Amino acid sequence: MTCQTWPEPVVRVQSLAESGLRLIPECYIKPKSQRPTKMNSTFVPNHDPINIPIIDLQGLYGEDQTLREEVLGRVAEACREWGFFQVVNHGVSHELMKSARELWREFFNQPLEEKEVYANSPSTYEGYGSRLGVKKGAILDWSDYFFLHYKPLSLRNQAKWPSIPQSLRKVIGEYSEEVIKLGGRILKIMSKNLGLKEDHLIKAFGGENEIGGCLRVNFYPKCPQPDLTLGLSSHSDPGGMTIILPDDFVSGLQVWRENEWVTVKPFPNAFIINIGDQIQVMSNAIYKSVEHRVIVNSNKDRVSLAFFYNPKSDLLIEPSKELVTKEKPSLYSPMTYDEYRLYIRTHGPCGKAQVESLISKK
Repeated sequence: MTCQTWPEPVVRVQSLAESGLRLIPECYIKPKSQRPTKMNSTFVPNHDPINIPIIDLQGLYGEDQTLREEVLGRVAEACREWGFFQVVNHGVSHELMKSARELWREFFNQPLEEKEVYANSPSTYEGYGSRLGVKKGAILDWSDYFFLHYKPLSLRNQAKWPSIPQSLRKVIGEYSEEVIKLGGRILKIMSKNLGLKEDHLIKAFGGENEIGGCLRVNFYPKCPQPDLTLGLSSHSDPGGMTIILPDDFVSGLQVWRENEWVTVKPFPNAFIINIGDQIQVMSNAIYKSVEHRVIVNSNKDRVSLAFFYNPKSDLLIEPSKELVTKEKPSLYSPMTYDEYRLYIRTHGPCGKAQVESLISKK
């Protein structure tokens, strides 16, 4: 990144929301085609809520071979058909999940001057932020966030992690370590299901010690006009895989499915897993990343934790040779993850335009 500063003065959305304003500023109003509507931003009342698949991982670790194959099959189907799924019995302590969410909510409820100590810049995005992309005059999202690096160790700087509340740094480390382990287990499942060696995708990501792992905690303040804006614009995740800990009280995540926006109903103590663009590339589009967005609420704030499990940033990412055939040639030209994510850091969220632009024209 060559840009060191934001193109306009940064306004904290939480401060706007707490000011009591009744009309949101024009820079947050989305074009009509992008706005949520009453039909696609809430659950349809007359039939069962549509939900992304919920998969119990416990069956993978028992002695019942039939059950193990069934779980593998369910993950494979979710990766092919949805690009999103929820996992339970995932091995991460429910108390740790709850503690992480509550402590981050406590951080965002600190006085503004305490949070501004951690204000970020577009050179790294690390710290307390309120916008993605450096395009001047862009239409902004109704959210604040905190972004930090966990892996590789060379990028981890705990001095940049919040020291308030007092136990937050400790919990960030414990939580991130457990989620990294979960990501490794899921990559092994994906490798098996693609007919590859179990460690294939982990090696393609650079190995367990070299993968990229970063956390973005999203804070979506209540909004007086939620029908005019979004908490996070439509996008597919540029990295490998995202492990989301959603708010346990307020729904907001929407997934694009069969030409409509499906509002995800979080399952208690589950993580939401979604496939990123890099796995779409590595799988030669057998697994696809999926557009998703976040709607906001007029009555309640919302907190979610998104952990990005990414390839080593300077490795060339391309379709796995085992998945390239005469019938299905390689769809993508090699590119490093550093080169790839520069696009979204410059332009902000932009649907699936980024990964689709990479499809090889040869």
